[in-house]
Amino acid sequence: MKCPFCGSDNTRVIDSRPADDNNSIRRRRLCDECNKRFTTYEKVETIPLIIIKKDNNREQYDRTKIEGGILRSCHKRPVSVDQITRVVDEVETEIFSREEKEVPSTVIGEIVMDKLKDLDPVAYVRFASVYREFKDVNTFMNELKKMLDN
Repeated sequence: MKCPFCGSDNTRVIDSRPADDNNSIRRRRLCDECNKRFTTYEKVETIPLIIIKKDNNREQYDRTKIEGGILRSCHKRPVSVDQITRVVDEVETEIFSREEKEVPSTVIGEIVMDKLKDLDPVAYVRFASVYREFKDVNTFMNELKKMLDN
């Protein structure tokens, strides 16, 4: 960090604490050249994530939608809330690690299905039936066969 008084790059942090809003860190710094103190604020830069829906509409990312879909597919299944939260966290991490500003909902759906396949086969089939919009029993059976062959 450059000193605002003398322009030196030789500064160090002498105190750090959360700022008033709890979304940033307030740092007191000391310049090793001129011995003057100054304050900086550090804040996480967040990129607003936009989801491209199947109909090409765009909306802001909403974690509760993923949570809701997984909760519905795990209804009356031996899956704990902690497991569901962990899956949602994993999906979210995978989405945000792509560092893209826009992500198609189809990509998110595939990630969720992949995670549910490992978590609970029945929850996976439930989610897939809604997500893939099975038109008839044959499509449903084909998906089950694929899963059983693996």
